[in-house]
Amino acid sequence: MKALSENACFGGKQGVYSHRSETCDCDMTFGMFLPEEANHGPVPVLWYLSGLTCTHENAMVKAGAQGWAAEQGLALVFPDTSPRGEGVADDAAYDMGQGAGFYVNATEKPWAAHYRMWDYIAEELPALITGNFAIDREAQAITGHSMGGHGALTLAMSLPGRFRSVSAFSPICNPSSSDWGRKQLGAYLGEDEARWAAHDATHLMREHGFDGPILLDTGTEDQFIDLLRPEALAEAINARRQQAVLRLQPGYDHSYFFVSSFMEDHINFHAEALYAG
Repeated sequence: MKALSENACFGGKQGVYSHRSETCDCDMTFGMFLPEEANHGPVPVLWYLSGLTCTHENAMVKAGAQGWAAEQGLALVFPDTSPRGEGVADDAAYDMGQGAGFYVNATEKPWAAHYRMWDYIAEELPALITGNFAIDREAQAITGHSMGGHGALTLAMSLPGRFRSVSAFSPICNPSSSDWGRKQLGAYLGEDEARWAAHDATHLMREHGFDGPILLDTGTEDQFIDLLRPEALAEAINARRQQAVLRLQPGYDHSYFFVSSFMEDHINFHAEALYAG
């Protein structure tokens, strides 16, 4: 692992690091915020998964998360959204290829060689950060925006006991039934739609839900709301009687202005769950 930058930030440290990923077979980059408390021992960690076209940097510089995390003594991890580099498959469209890994393990050519973002986020990167930073591996939570909200929800529901809480900003809630999902899941996983269910938050909620609190925010003026399908996940949550808070925020769109406006709420929500354990 190589430190690309380290900057003092709200009494802690914001770093950017690169490493060779065996899972993705390429170099990967991630951001890590450590609060001042990490100088004295392991701290809880909140994972932030970003959306389409993003890198590790978007949320790190736009979400306004570090100040609120510093107040709560939480670490933040900002992974990249896909494998990158020469020889890594790409697509001319913004919603496929580099920057659009959709947090799945691709099985189809040409994506299967590198696009193993599920294993990267679920296994390889957690092992790397807990082995190199003062992180409490028993106190983890996860959030994300758009495609990253999809990833946060599917990982949380598929890894019982890993995350104490999950939240999302404008998540893609039902990709099996949306143009933001059918295209990508078909390309990465093949045409057998039965295989897509493991990466659809609405299907996962119907099947087994989440063993902790959930917070979801979506803007009423989100220009992509028909692709996100929050109503599908809301129906599944209601049918399951899952512990959850779902909010439609009047006037807000899909941008990081929206994300930063409610970041304090999400940080505090996760801090309550992380410290309650």
